[in-house]
Amino acid sequence: MIAQVVLVLSVLGGNAMAADVPTFYVSTAGKDAWSGKLPDPNADGTDGPLATLAAARDAARKLGPDQPKRIVIREGEYYLDEPLTLGPEDSNLTIEAFSLDWVSGGRKIAGSPEPVTLYGGRLVTGWKPDGDRFWSAELPEVAAGTWDFRMLVVNGRFCKRARLPAQGYLAHLTDFQVPWMSTTGGGWQRKPTEDELTTMQYRPEDLGPWLDLKNAEITVYHMWDESVVGVKSLDPATQIIRFANPAGHPPGAFGVHNYVVWNVREGMTEPGQWYLDRTAGKVVYWPLPGENMTQARAIAPKAFSVIRIAGTKENPARNIRIANLALSVTNTPLKAGGFGASSFDGAVHASQTEGCGIEGLTIHNVGGQAIRADQSKGLTVRNCEVYDTGACGIMARSEGAVVEQNVVHNIGVTYPSAIAVWGGAKGNVIRHNTIHDCPYTAICCEGEDHLIESNLIHHAMQELKDGAGIYITFCKRITLRGNFIRDIAEVGGYGSSAYYLDEQAEDCVVEGNLSLRVPRPSHNHMAKNNTIRNNVFVCEENAVLTFPKCEGFTFEKNVIVAPGKVTFSNPVAITQGSSNLIQTGAIEGEPLGMVPGDPLLTGLEEGKLGFGDGSPAPGLGIVPIDVSGAGRSDKELADIDLIQGNAVVDF
Repeated sequence: MIAQVVLVLSVLGGNAMAADVPTFYVSTAGKDAWSGKLPDPNADGTDGPLATLAAARDAARKLGPDQPKRIVIREGEYYLDEPLTLGPEDSNLTIEAFSLDWVSGGRKIAGSPEPVTLYGGRLVTGWKPDGDRFWSAELPEVAAGTWDFRMLVVNGRFCKRARLPAQGYLAHLTDFQVPWMSTTGGGWQRKPTEDELTTMQYRPEDLGPWLDLKNAEITVYHMWDESVVGVKSLDPATQIIRFANPAGHPPGAFGVHNYVVWNVREGMTEPGQWYLDRTAGKVVYWPLPGENMTQARAIAPKAFSVIRIAGTKENPARNIRIANLALSVTNTPLKAGGFGASSFDGAVHASQTEGCGIEGLTIHNVGGQAIRADQSKGLTVRNCEVYDTGACGIMARSEGAVVEQNVVHNIGVTYPSAIAVWGGAKGNVIRHNTIHDCPYTAICCEGEDHLIESNLIHHAMQELKDGAGIYITFCKRITLRGNFIRDIAEVGGYGSSAYYLDEQAEDCVVEGNLSLRVPRPSHNHMAKNNTIRNNVFVCEENAVLTFPKCEGFTFEKNVIVAPGKVTFSNPVAITQGSSNLIQTGAIEGEPLGMVPGDPLLTGLEEGKLGFGDGSPAPGLGIVPIDVSGAGRSDKELADIDLIQGNAVVDF
């Protein structure tokens, strides 16, 4: 009871304090000549809210970095050709959507935020018929070569780009036979030449002189990433295509020969597709059935970010909070994204910050990352929804970051190597996130002393290879606990897995997790002195647990169920193995500590696992695990909202 009273008093104190914080309002009905201190225009039209975020930032900046202050945005849509930039001089600033508290029955109730969307682009208008099926809009800046983009949003949809082939991949003929020596080993045995990174031989039946070189872009697929390149030249005599920018790996590396051609008229095969005709200086779109382009809302990206927060090592941007907004439509440059599509900016992009918070955002239909933070400390990313991104969801490779209660799904639309949630540096907490429908890895982490806990992950690894539901590498002392990963299919190549400890993973613990319908529940590579304990791995047919180039593993008190066969590779890597309960038709490469028997599992699908009467599991010291609360939790969100003041309280 005392704790509840203290919490209510804290909420009231927070609301009272917020009322005393200088506030500047922004509205679509505002004017930058006004003071911004009123949420609505006054009766005589002489004062009211500001019209732009930049004007509000400049007004708030005059108060100095030590003064708490707010920018409150009224309902509406705001279009930015350039990102709103914040720096150390904007410390202690909150930017949030307007909400109106109200009173009912003697209680104060925090109202819902008004819907506010910030776009990093502009409306495309002037659509006219272009042939029998298409419509187009002229863009003089595209014709002049000063505007280029590779995403388009029409009526709220991240539209499909013109694609050859319509489904699947083309196969090129280039080979690259140099061995990959692992990242630890320095990458390729010899460095690829510029020619190897910029040329590819195609089959004559796939491409030809008809290809518009100014428009065409190519995705060259590798093993765990891809390269998007432009086309500089095409030689029909030799079937050699030369790229306008280098690929991240040579075509044909890792034995992969897949590629796709984008952004050519020949790739317009179904309604809803588009391409940017740089030659003619126009954007071309094929409307969906019933879609009226004279009334459609089409938005093309201009900015790489919507909000950028940047300090310096000596003077970080501190205590800046972005809350309860929607962000959409950002651009990416033409270049290879690298591992995890890491080359691209975020719709919210933070660097050299301290104590900043990103809360309650909806970020969708963006060309690059949704949220990115580098070289920052104490960042919080909480209660956000991220979907339909060109690249990654949340990149918080910073010290002491907390990423919790977020939903991330349907990412990597343009760059399938995108990672849904990515942590790094030291002391991150990644917990209670729901992640699904990812072309590559769901959670990736490198660095030291992280906790990855109670996340719900399914349908990851849908396109690329050599990744996992949770993938950790170049790391020490990471704990993976209470996570629920299900329904990840085998993809061939270097494979896919549920829990993956890769190069230089040391002294890590994988404990109390569930893997359901993932054929390779545990993959470990060039890792040592790690512990895999009290997990439940359930496969539909066969199970593979791999330990290549590993040593010093402890593998104990796990449950493995696979009706077909369980295969262990390099079982000698397990130097301490005991009390593992295994139910299968056969074991290959059996390590220490395997005990055959039926665990009599209950509650499997919902993740609340127990053991039926007569199960040998309790006698082996195996503890039931409950991951039914993995993923975003409504109860935890209610607690968070109460702490932040978004709650019903007595006064």
